[in-house]
Amino acid sequence: MSECPIEVTLSVIGGKWKFLIIKELMDGPKRFSQLMRSIKGITQRMLTKQLRELERDGIIERILYPQIPPKVEYTLTPVGRELRTVLLSLHRWGSLYMEKNTKKVNPSCETRLLYNGDEEVRNEDTAIGGGDTKKLV
Repeated sequence: MSECPIEVTLSVIGGKWKFLIIKELMDGPKRFSQLMRSIKGITQRMLTKQLRELERDGIIERILYPQIPPKVEYTLTPVGRELRTVLLSLHRWGSLYMEKNTKKVNPSCETRLLYNGDEEVRNEDTAIGGGDTKKLV
């Protein structure tokens, strides 16, 4: 029996917290405490659980530096970085939905993900959203 790709995707990155973790890591490696501060409402226990699941599924990598006190950082794997276009699609759809429902987009939601100047991202955005790449430069 074959599986549905959407079901597989949602089983790996679905839920309330995983996309927020991935969004934060798009800007680069982060320590646990940085993630705790930047993701409002997540508990330490839930963050630990979500990080372990993302690591198990190959989306993030846990880097342990051999020093005293120990230093741990989390970073996206190449597979995790491929989710950039998915995040762009969700951001674009959410923005359009909010405009139609007269809701304002929270400026703190904007990340370097949308402004990194990466040609591939601009091309993907044009393909998924319909063209205005000025916002991405």
